[in-house]
Amino acid sequence: MYEGQVAVKPASISGDLETFLGWADEIRANSERVTESGNRVKGFDIYANGDTPQNALDAFRFGANGIGLCRTEHMFFDEPKLTDFQKMIISEDTESRKANLAKILPHQQKDFYEIIKTMEGRPVTIRLLDPPLNEFIQAESDEQLTALSKKLGVDKEALAQKIFMLAEHNPMLGHRGCRLAITYPEIYEMQVEAIARATAQLDKEGVKHNVLIMIPNVISYNEVEQIRRQAEAVIAMVNKECGTTLKFEIGSMIEFPRAALSAGRITKYADFFSFGTNDLTQTTFGFSRDDYGKFIESYLQQRILEDDPFATLDYEGPGALMEITEEKGRAVNPHLHLGICGEHGGDPASIHICYQIGLNYVSCTPYRVPLARLAGAQAVIEYEKKNA
Repeated sequence: MYEGQVAVKPASISGDLETFLGWADEIRANSERVTESGNRVKGFDIYANGDTPQNALDAFRFGANGIGLCRTEHMFFDEPKLTDFQKMIISEDTESRKANLAKILPHQQKDFYEIIKTMEGRPVTIRLLDPPLNEFIQAESDEQLTALSKKLGVDKEALAQKIFMLAEHNPMLGHRGCRLAITYPEIYEMQVEAIARATAQLDKEGVKHNVLIMIPNVISYNEVEQIRRQAEAVIAMVNKECGTTLKFEIGSMIEFPRAALSAGRITKYADFFSFGTNDLTQTTFGFSRDDYGKFIESYLQQRILEDDPFATLDYEGPGALMEITEEKGRAVNPHLHLGICGEHGGDPASIHICYQIGLNYVSCTPYRVPLARLAGAQAVIEYEKKNA
């Protein structure tokens, strides 16, 4: 026991561990394998998921090669962005939505600026808004509804009706991700403008940048084509206004079986794919992450399943869809970049599967990066032994 507060410092990689993980990095960087579909893939990177400048610093400190997933929705939960976003949600027309989004834009631009700057030219993959709108505007009691109506300056009964209309039986399969952009294109247009303006600012300051834009919840190439066209128009507008020549890779997440099975067509409009293995597992198994805890232990105890599919990637289900995506996607674009950004990215057994399938990287939480760096090298060694 200690009296008072013990002095602490942020965890870091140093000494013998730094040397050891450096060897693992060399093994991954110099690796090469041939996928089941015959594609030759070089190297295997470890990225980190990060939504704040501090996350980016942690990722950098633990040896990540970049940011594989920056969730923009987490940025909306801070004030004053939350209030403006809530006002946007309850808006009755496009112009009102745009007016409230315009208030958020400079705040989101600042968030992106700091994260991109922190990574010093390493890849930063920014995912456009993913969750359904009902997550941002909730009132579980009459008191909360009263307080929210006062904050937003709207009629209490009208607000209650709006919240009721936004409710969904299964939000993870509902009006979210790119479906929001199809319905309300101004949301993604604001986010892309914030990304472009932040990057343009860094570009003029002489700061290196490598920003990728990711579209979530894709099921059709038509979604990617339309949203990409809208995004490129916004980027062109920012380039003209700022005197820059910015270009961004625009890719999509593969989270649903239909997207995996139609990857060849989606590849024509997507520069890269990132597997959202949490949702891919949900939709392949028909398991809800919110409810499967009621029965998963019985499945594991009776050996119906060998592993919890949300902890370790299932090779025969989601893994098979990932292989189909790799084959169909690289048949159109042999240089297609593939990775994952779900929780499996920090699991050693899942990392071995990802290397075997032919992914270019895995992305995990910053504090799992050292483990992922080691597991990635072990996956390389295991592959080379099998194919010696």
